[in-house]
Amino acid sequence: MATTIHHRSPGVQTAATGLTLFAAVMLFVAGTLDLFRGIMAIAQDDVFVNTPNYVFKFDLTSWGWIQLSLGVVAMIVGLGLFASATWARVVGVGIAALLIIANFLSIPYYPVWSLTLIALYGFVIWALCVVQRKDQNG
Repeated sequence: MATTIHHRSPGVQTAATGLTLFAAVMLFVAGTLDLFRGIMAIAQDDVFVNTPNYVFKFDLTSWGWIQLSLGVVAMIVGLGLFASATWARVVGVGIAALLIIANFLSIPYYPVWSLTLIALYGFVIWALCVVQRKDQNG
C-alpha cells in the first residue's frame, strides 16, 4: 500500500496563508459591521428604508437581533481564523452562507450595503474553500 505525500511549493503555501488571512480580516470586519447594523435596527434608527410590500417582512427589532447575533458569531470565527483553527474554516463557510441569506432578506431595508456584504461574504466563502488544508503527514 503506497501513500502519496503532497508537498506544496512555498508560493502555494504563501497564497493559501494569504487567502485565509483575507477571509479572517473580511469576516471579522463584516461581522463587526453586521453587529453595528443590528444595534441600529434594535434602536429603530431612521437609517433603514421602510418597504411595506416586501415578501420577507420582519419586525425591525427582531431583524436587529438576528443581525447582531450573526455578526458576533462572524467576529468570533474571524478570530479563530487568525489562529488557523480548522473549526473556524468550516464554521466560517457556514456563517458566511447564513449572512449572505440574511443580507439578501434585508435588501429592502438597507439595499446598497446588503448587496455589498453579499459580495464580500461570497469572497470569504471562496477564500476559505480554495485553501487546501495541510496534509496529515507533512
